Amino acid sequence: MIPNNFQYHRAASVDDALTLMAKHGMDAKLLAGGHSLLPAMKLRLNQPDVLIDIGHLKELRYIKKEGNELVIGAGATHDDIAHSQMARETFSMLSEAADLIGDVQVRNKGTLGGSLAHADPAADWPAVMIAAHANIEVKGPQGTRTVAADDFFTGFFSTALADNEIITAIRIPEPPKGTNSSYQKFMQPASRFAIVGCAASITMNGRLCSKVSVAFTGLSDAAFRASNIEAALFEKMPTEENITAAVQKAGEGVMAMSDHFASEEYRLHLARVFAKRALMAAAK
Repeated sequence: MIPNNFQYHRAASVDDALTLMAKHGMDAKLLAGGHSLLPAMKLRLNQPDVLIDIGHLKELRYIKKEGNELVIGAGATHDDIAHSQMARETFSMLSEAADLIGDVQVRNKGTLGGSLAHADPAADWPAVMIAAHANIEVKGPQGTRTVAADDFFTGFFSTALADNEIITAIRIPEPPKGTNSSYQKFMQPASRFAIVGCAASITMNGRLCSKVSVAFTGLSDAAFRASNIEAALFEKMPTEENITAAVQKAGEGVMAMSDHFASEEYRLHLARVFAKRALMAAAK
């Protein structure tokens, strides 16, 4: 289908984009990689009168270290992250997740910030950011603020991002020594979206888990932390027996989705299977 008519503005900077957003209000949408917005526009599920293009802004596209944090600009593409040695050395699940997104074209154009702002319940990055204890930096008319990834995803395609704010960066604390991580998912074969995905990291102190982080995507209406699984493995050895017992808690207290891709029961089964795979990989 053909999208509705719209005005196009190429922002000169983040501040210019904020000015344009203030001018056009709810009639405007930001365009970064376009892999979520443009298909929705073609189907007329989203019909903005104004597009504000920020996809070319170099101030948003970078991956760097600042002190004890890995800082990824919101305009960094999935491919940028997949090939970043800094990202891989910080959390291997970052490069693993990036490699599993879509196809080459999607990875080359789609952005981390765009994925987080869109908050598709089947997207990979939300679970990874929660498991990494990331903080999402956003800028608006009142200045810059930071939102913990745990608090950012508030529901079905819903976030803590205000209508007049832009995601500018994602800050990931450097994990303690002895940390390993993994991202595993069961994907829809055409889109490669996660039917269920699990991001996990384990920090070892001797033979015991001193810190465990587990987050799911695709299971419910928004990505979430599986604190019950984390608690079940805390200060225990990450043996297959202990991990198998812990992942039985997957989905407890959560309303699992059911759609034409997978039933609620099947999603819960996949959650246990892929949580075990992610944790076993992180335990190596």
